[in-house]
Amino acid sequence: MGQVAGLQIASCRFASNNLRLFTHYALLLHILFGCTYTANEQKSTNRNSFSAVIVSMFSDFKFIPVRSRANCRRRFLSSLLALFLCTFMAACGSGRDTRSVESHESMPPTTNEPIAIATPTHTPSATTTALPLPSSTATPLPVLIFQDEPAGAGAENHPTLADFWDGRARFVLEVEDTGLPMGESETILMSNGELWSYVHASAQSAGVVDSCGAPVPFPGCLVLYRSWDGGHNFVLDRPLCQIECQQCPCTSEDDHIDQQQYPRVAWDGDRLNLVYEYRARVMMVESDDGLHWTRLGQVPATGIWHRWFRNCTQAESIGRHPFTPYDYQCLVGAPPGLHVDDGILYIFVGLGQNPGSMGCYKGAVGSPIEVYQKCRSNPLFTGAQSYGPLDLRGPESNPYFDFRTISSAKVQKIGDRFYMLYEGVRGPGPGDGGDTQFALGLARSLTPQIDGPWETFAANPILVDMPGNVGLGHADLLVLDGKTILYTSLDGEVRSRLGLVWRE
Repeated sequence: MGQVAGLQIASCRFASNNLRLFTHYALLLHILFGCTYTANEQKSTNRNSFSAVIVSMFSDFKFIPVRSRANCRRRFLSSLLALFLCTFMAACGSGRDTRSVESHESMPPTTNEPIAIATPTHTPSATTTALPLPSSTATPLPVLIFQDEPAGAGAENHPTLADFWDGRARFVLEVEDTGLPMGESETILMSNGELWSYVHASAQSAGVVDSCGAPVPFPGCLVLYRSWDGGHNFVLDRPLCQIECQQCPCTSEDDHIDQQQYPRVAWDGDRLNLVYEYRARVMMVESDDGLHWTRLGQVPATGIWHRWFRNCTQAESIGRHPFTPYDYQCLVGAPPGLHVDDGILYIFVGLGQNPGSMGCYKGAVGSPIEVYQKCRSNPLFTGAQSYGPLDLRGPESNPYFDFRTISSAKVQKIGDRFYMLYEGVRGPGPGDGGDTQFALGLARSLTPQIDGPWETFAANPILVDMPGNVGLGHADLLVLDGKTILYTSLDGEVRSRLGLVWRE
């Protein structure tokens, strides 16, 4: 005997089996057209449930006495025909999910005209009247392209970070001001040649509103910039948060609307994965089209905390800094990094402070965020062991550039090694009101494995000497037509594009 919704049917008479079949019909219709299911989220569940119900329906006949089976078959086939007719009518008459269609059909044609950036003189309060949601300038979505690995070293190829490490290549300025926000960017290539760049922005910096129409507080939420000229110039797609709030009004704790900061993205072959920082925690979302996002949750045990809340390892511990007050004692998180290799998704996190280290989590592509585990080799590497002489400033303090924190990993595989650009922060000097002295560092794996030992570049920091600037370390690296391109801020004012070329 079988079970339906926890109810045991004991009789083998036709009437009982007919009731059983009717129950299956109801369950089948619920699976096919129940409004509690979302097509994109429940495809696999519905397929499995549909198959289970059909198998169970046909298996019911073995419980009907032989002398009744001829009548049962006739009645069953009549009932089944009626079911399919009702199903057909329900499918034709029911309202279909038009969200993805509407999101494209309502979009006006793409324009290359720059979008005006509003710069209020004050941060709008949370009670500001909701504004009309801005319309998108997006064209129908191109298919995402997963970047090819950089070409190997050789005179006939473009140079790579491996050549930079060996002193055979250097970065040169190509575009001084790309239109991207100074502080960060994370750029991917699309199949139609467009470049999409993810950043965080607010009402104060770019007139951004959330999905409920309210101005977004600083530092802001995830937004999209686009380029139609090969990544030389970018404009804001529309001043609207990419990740929809779960309710209106949006809230900080539930929606992170005021801090979806320092995003990193990675394409796994099926979907776009994205991580961002919220209050030192690392949060993860995913998308099939790069515009509509599903929340996956918090990377386990990330954040900043006191030891009375939870203990931490030595590498995760926060030490003393000569010019910052001592409060929190443990850190795992801050601006994250993301990379996919051989079916494994790696999430890079900052570990501890004073000194800071780089660590990672890993999990199989597509697995729940809750099952991600810390890398066995944490910390992958550690920064300077001290702040250095207290009165030391400028290039003389380069050896201490990554003492306070290490974060914002951008990883690229070249040959059998992994190369990483990262942000190093020395921290404030005497009289500074907050963190200062930011720079860009380079590291590489010592083995073909990410989860293993790493080494740092002897000539760190690269590009700009200390004290650097706040936008320098959040480097954005990609390969276009074989050439390695880097987006970063060299002066703390604008975000520039650099290309990697051979040294003469």
